[in-house]
Amino acid sequence: MNAAVRILDWPAEHTDENPLALWDAISVARAVRGTANADFLASGVEIDSRDVQPGDLFFALKGESTDGHRFVEMAFARGAAAVVVDRPVSGPHVLVRDTGEALERLGAAARARGRGQIIGVTGSVGKTGVKESLFAALDRASRGDAHRSVKSYNNHVGVPLSLARMPARAQFGVFEMGMNHAGEIAALTRQVRPHVAVITTIAPAHIEMLGSEEAIADAKAEIFAGLEPGGVAIIPADSPHYERLRAAALEHAGQVIGFGKSAHADVRLLDTVPALGGGSLVTADMGDRRICYTVAAPGEHWVINSLAVMAAVRAVKGDLGAAGVALAEMEGLAGRGARIEIDVPGGKALLIDESYNANPASMRATLAQLGRTPAHRRIAVLGAMKELGSHAPGFHAALAGPLREAHVDRAVLVGPEMAALAQELGKSPANPLGKSLTFAHCATVEEAVDTLRKWGLERDDAILVKGSNSVGLASLVSALSK
Repeated sequence: MNAAVRILDWPAEHTDENPLALWDAISVARAVRGTANADFLASGVEIDSRDVQPGDLFFALKGESTDGHRFVEMAFARGAAAVVVDRPVSGPHVLVRDTGEALERLGAAARARGRGQIIGVTGSVGKTGVKESLFAALDRASRGDAHRSVKSYNNHVGVPLSLARMPARAQFGVFEMGMNHAGEIAALTRQVRPHVAVITTIAPAHIEMLGSEEAIADAKAEIFAGLEPGGVAIIPADSPHYERLRAAALEHAGQVIGFGKSAHADVRLLDTVPALGGGSLVTADMGDRRICYTVAAPGEHWVINSLAVMAAVRAVKGDLGAAGVALAEMEGLAGRGARIEIDVPGGKALLIDESYNANPASMRATLAQLGRTPAHRRIAVLGAMKELGSHAPGFHAALAGPLREAHVDRAVLVGPEMAALAQELGKSPANPLGKSLTFAHCATVEEAVDTLRKWGLERDDAILVKGSNSVGLASLVSALSK
């Protein structure tokens, strides 16, 4: 058999009939119920003119403070193939009644044409890390045919945008869903329509809007309402809300899988030992088999979340071996556990970047990991935790215990909400070893940077930076990194 015959006889895949271009003018106009004034091919979809790449389709969205139509010329200057607008413009465009609705419709069209397995991820803590781990595992197994929502595009704009960016040929799609209020995830999951829905954990994030952890659990459980028939729900077996989540899942799921350390967990942690480089060697029971793999990122929360990753990979018939390799290679994400060596007098110090998000559960977990990190001195820069409402003073004050248990030597507290913790630390300054915990309460990030400079950083210090994103501690991480 010659080479030409072998090529012609190559097995056809269902994706072979799908277009190589992400979108063309006809498919966009049909999907968004608009009118295209010219032919075009788009290789990407973008809503921020500053991020437009050559070949992108730019949506001119209207926001509370700005109108994307002001940046159409900039989008074309940066190489946009076409724009979606609600008024005629010069250049290739699709004219629609409402650009926001058009983005949702394009996302729905992308989901409808896709034939891959879709995973939806939500939770109070860890959803971005789980989403990125799942993508790394499935992308490796599919040789680049996996798709996911980038950054934290998990809201009413980010989800349809992430769907619209999904190639028709994708074998897997992983989408993160977030919320501040009840009903928000219900709207998002109807768009994503996942085959597998994952809840990482339930914690008092956004309790200001929802009132109780039970209400938070109910809001997160809305993700199950969008499951495809016979879909799989993956929930935290160690959560005090496990039965509540399970009951909600059973209303929509064909199978419910619990993960964690509990005896009733379907994917159960059997053992974990420290691995070289600060990660963990994990042994888990998946019911019919035991698996052993390495998690590169340090911390028990990464170990537990890796069980959810393994459960989801198996649910979509992915490669567990590829998932293990991906977890072994994947380190902390920027703002979510990245570990950076910085230059200090006499050598290097370790900077732990957790500046993107914070709630009581993640604060405790991260401080515990700091306590297990070998260091000359342990320094914690803690920003205020937002959206806790009337619970805020109590939750902030309660961090005094984890700080002392982690043997933190110095703490910089940033934001007015941290006054409660400063007051609590002032009552009893000694940690369990009798060492004094030096702390400073700063109103701004700039004050926090100045405080660290006055104290001075030394060789082999470990500096944890953690707080809600709105506090702006990312700028402090940038300053220290430089």
